[in-house]
Amino acid sequence: MGALISFICPDGTEAKGYLATAREPKGSVVVLQEWWGLNDQIKGVADRFAAAGYTALAPDLYEGRVTQDADEASHMMTGLDWVGASEQDTRGAVQYLKAKTGKKAAVMGFCMGGALTIIAGVRIPECDACVCFYGIPPKEAADPAKITVPFQAHFATKDDWCTPQAVEQLRKDMAGVKSPVDIHEYDGEHGFFNETRDVFNRNAADVSWERTIDFLNKVL
Repeated sequence: MGALISFICPDGTEAKGYLATAREPKGSVVVLQEWWGLNDQIKGVADRFAAAGYTALAPDLYEGRVTQDADEASHMMTGLDWVGASEQDTRGAVQYLKAKTGKKAAVMGFCMGGALTIIAGVRIPECDACVCFYGIPPKEAADPAKITVPFQAHFATKDDWCTPQAVEQLRKDMAGVKSPVDIHEYDGEHGFFNETRDVFNRNAADVSWERTIDFLNKVL
């Protein structure tokens, strides 16, 4: 089990997050939340990374707010300072983990956090790898073609937000990227990894987790 901690962002402000520490870390991972907030499910993902040998930090992007209501979640996501979440909270978390472990650090996230993961791969120079679950940001926020670190992504075939067409466009956008690009699609719905939601898909979740750990073992 991890604990809530504070860490310093590049601009000197303080942010909070959930830290799960591996006994002998092979590397580290920043875990970016879905639009629900830093809830127990996301903390559980960080714990799973720690058990797999990766110290994990999940920044609290909503500053303590958590919801199970989709309308409220949409409102909180819309009100998020995406630039600040990327260039301050996420980058600060990456810097904290690299200083703590002395190892490489990846950024990964789900839904909103998946979109922020792609932004991190473009905008955060200390980021060493990205794992994106069903999230794609607007190109004005970050152009995936500019990612220069190893990148893996997991999408659902029945997704109204990250549609199959959007995933195909992502593949095209990243066709010229020189670093490794590994994009997977699963027969499921948006949010298939979240075991607390009715869209949870055990097979897709298990396979995508195995692929994520294999990927991190290779690139970190």
